[in-house]
Amino acid sequence: MKTTCLVNNFNYSNFVVEAVNSALNQTVSFDEIIIVDDGSTDQSVQILKEKFLGHDKIKLILKEKNEGQLSCFNEGYLASTGDIIFFLDADDIYKDTYLEEALDFYEKNKECDFLFCPPEIFGNSKGIFLPSQSRLVKKIKSKIVENVSEFYDDDRDLGYSVILTLYHREWIGSATSTLSMRRSILEKILPIPYLKDWWMDADNCLIYGSSLVEARKFYMAKPLVKYRFHGNNYYMGNSKFNESYIYKKNLKINRLFDLISKKMDYHQDLSDLAHIEFRTIPNPCSKELFSYINIIALSSMLLPKKLVRILFVIKYFFSSIKSTENFT
Repeated sequence: MKTTCLVNNFNYSNFVVEAVNSALNQTVSFDEIIIVDDGSTDQSVQILKEKFLGHDKIKLILKEKNEGQLSCFNEGYLASTGDIIFFLDADDIYKDTYLEEALDFYEKNKECDFLFCPPEIFGNSKGIFLPSQSRLVKKIKSKIVENVSEFYDDDRDLGYSVILTLYHREWIGSATSTLSMRRSILEKILPIPYLKDWWMDADNCLIYGSSLVEARKFYMAKPLVKYRFHGNNYYMGNSKFNESYIYKKNLKINRLFDLISKKMDYHQDLSDLAHIEFRTIPNPCSKELFSYINIIALSSMLLPKKLVRILFVIKYFFSSIKSTENFT
């Protein structure tokens, strides 16, 4: 499998070399590393040219105009050739074995289309965030943290999540630098035209989008990516979320969902398939159970049909618990 690392950078001259070197110094080498600079006004372009211009594995895309993170994803993807695309923000760092362990995971889990892992936080805050500390907002006081997935003790097959995402807007993933996916999934998502919508936090396009285009998602319970927490972080450092921000964000999520739903031709009510999608999760948790029950309960199905579907998912849930207990 050919691999691509897509690095997006804007004014991170203090960090970008360390980020790129972490991709270069993997125990298994990336086939290509594509660095997209989004019209930086600091020393980034000069530094990138001095350090990496002419490198046989690195392709530099130096944009003249600052158009935001989504534009970097679009251009990086269009320039890439990898079968699996890995994403890296220019202020984060891969641990040395990340690619090797991720590829081993893809090899052992042939159905895996999309993989993410928990981040190890460093910089202004430190820690590895696992289930006992499952939401970052619990660990970083005075910071409002959006869109943070639950993290688990063990590797998990999270199944398919088209319906869960359409009806509950479930955000199944983690920070940009912890994400990778097969090209066959990414080509259904990118390019996305709404550059101004996703000037920042464009990981939403990857995470929501991959669920909506029928990616089977997996979680690797190893913190193999270091997420740098610092004053300029938008994803985790912005505490100025108010009603106006939330309102506008929901509007742009609506546009994203509408775009991808039209691409995938989701013109009919899919809630009728919720009970089947639930069964693609080998060991569902109680949160997932209640989410699918809610989708079925609020659907337009007749009450007898709803009850049958709800009993169906409950029975599957308890049978999966029993099979896990028997296995252990």
